[in-house]
Amino acid sequence: MMLKMAKRMLLEADKRLLWKLAWNMGVKGGLSVLRHKSRLRRGEVFPPFLYVSIINSCNLRCQGCWVDVAHKQHTIDPPAFRKLVREAKQMGNVFFGIVGGEPFMHPHLLDMLAEFPECYFQIFTNGHFITDERAKRMRELGNITPLISIEGSEIISDERRGRKDVLSKSMQGIQNCLKNKVFTGVCTSLCKTNIDDLLTEKWVDRLIEMGVMYTWFHVYRPMGPNPNVDLCLTPEQAKRARQFVVEMRAKKPIVIVDAYYDGEGKALCPAVTGISHHINPWGDIEPCPIVQFSKESIHSSETDGRSLKDKFLKSAYLKDFRDTAAEATRGCIVLERPDLLKAVVERHGAKDVTARQTAMAELSAMTAHGSQYMPGMEVPEKNVLYRIAKRVFFNDFGTYRKAGVK
Repeated sequence: MMLKMAKRMLLEADKRLLWKLAWNMGVKGGLSVLRHKSRLRRGEVFPPFLYVSIINSCNLRCQGCWVDVAHKQHTIDPPAFRKLVREAKQMGNVFFGIVGGEPFMHPHLLDMLAEFPECYFQIFTNGHFITDERAKRMRELGNITPLISIEGSEIISDERRGRKDVLSKSMQGIQNCLKNKVFTGVCTSLCKTNIDDLLTEKWVDRLIEMGVMYTWFHVYRPMGPNPNVDLCLTPEQAKRARQFVVEMRAKKPIVIVDAYYDGEGKALCPAVTGISHHINPWGDIEPCPIVQFSKESIHSSETDGRSLKDKFLKSAYLKDFRDTAAEATRGCIVLERPDLLKAVVERHGAKDVTARQTAMAELSAMTAHGSQYMPGMEVPEKNVLYRIAKRVFFNDFGTYRKAGVK
């Protein structure tokens, strides 16, 4: 399987883009994780991977969306983004996930990313704004991979995403990328209405035939002002998703991403391990995109000229979040223990950083749901290379062992 994957990379990918991926994301990204591990030994946490929501606006209205997509548009402007990336680079960071809203609605998106050819950017997008011209620009830059979301069949996509003709427009965005040999991924938020259509070998084979290089099956989370809990996977479906990913990794020449399990199949939370945190369109620093409470901002005020490094390393709120979550579960504290998250927010006086200003009411109204943590149902990696890579670069870094959670 790995030989087939290597053959696909060499024959189907643009060689310059492949080199950018291997060097910027592979080598330098790996070094950033090693620096993170070194910092952890000193009790310091600065995430090697930052996810940045550069805009709140979106052309879609997806079920369970927690972003203020219908509110007045707000963006991270180029000077603020430039300062953020430069300060993060000083800590060894080279990889940034660009999210929204819909990132391609930001008027300066590609120009901002063009300023940092030594970094690598993954853009989470619905693909509707990826024209042939923009795909050409991404190929020219070489340091960008679009991750385009597909949520089911034509009918299911329209229902899930609140608009008409969603699937055809997303598929056109994928085709524009592939035609221009952009290194392209496709992701799906698995829920009850799309799991039977997309968590299939047939769909993975179709992605390979199209020329898609990687895919990501993540799990729907009922958040925001209008969560739809009926879409949540059952524990059996969640295990089925994990089993599917492990099986496909061992037999299909396509990279399959996951962010919630180590190589032995044990659950983890990237925010708890400190490997990633999130910055919203207003510049507020959050533990993760669905925890919309903050004590720190990337912006400097007249009374606070601290560096980004200090804001991360000395944040009592972020540390308490990580420690409390690690002691409670290897899964998602937001889903499993919203009461504990509420207590953390209240202890530190963290502010609601949404435009709608209803995040605390939403958190208070939440009931417990299952997450990726399913003790006794672990599914270890079958692919040896995935398992080795995770042991070195993606695991709990001892976080849960220190907290006494197995």
